[in-house]
Amino acid sequence: MKFLLVEDNIELAHAISSRMQLDGHVVDHASRIQDATAFSQSEDYDLILLDIMLPDGDGTTFLKHHRASRKDTPVIILTARSQVSDRINMLDLGADDYVTKPFDHAELQARCRAVLRRRMGTAQTVLRLGDVAFDPVKGQLTVKDRVVSLRNRELRLLELLFNGPGQIFPKHKLFDRLFSYDDDVSENAIEVYIGRLRKHLEGSELSITTLRGLGYRLDHG
Repeated sequence: MKFLLVEDNIELAHAISSRMQLDGHVVDHASRIQDATAFSQSEDYDLILLDIMLPDGDGTTFLKHHRASRKDTPVIILTARSQVSDRINMLDLGADDYVTKPFDHAELQARCRAVLRRRMGTAQTVLRLGDVAFDPVKGQLTVKDRVVSLRNRELRLLELLFNGPGQIFPKHKLFDRLFSYDDDVSENAIEVYIGRLRKHLEGSELSITTLRGLGYRLDHG
């Protein structure tokens, strides 16, 4: 998944980014509203983590503009404001969740997972498709009685495909979700991870189809 982190505390931003990257997510960091707006206009994100008190204004300004632009990217607010009225205001403006600083990183990760599950329209932590069960939290894929532990990028790639079975994912879009600008790899790296997932899915009702010039599709049956 690709996250946009809007946080002016560099130490905290580094800590959050490091944790998310260890989970296999790609994180773009902006420390000002101006930068966050530029990122959101040029990239598609799966989740935005938004601080409220920023050097060039209030994060609610970004949130209002984001929602006014008809963008439905989930937004989790990170702030030291703990009044109930503040939380209500943020949620009414279109935030999906609210975490009060200081927070435990495990809690933030759990809230991210919960928000992403809601976006997918499910409350289940284990996703099932055909005879395959996929647990993104444990990073495990179960094909019949065979359990496969996935590496981070295998996990995030399968997460994307599992969320849209039958949907065509262009290679560049998958690359954008799995790798940051700092990763010195080409789009061909996607083929390596697709190959690994195909091997993991052998013997199951699922398959990954390559559509030349278009991308990849997870098929059932």
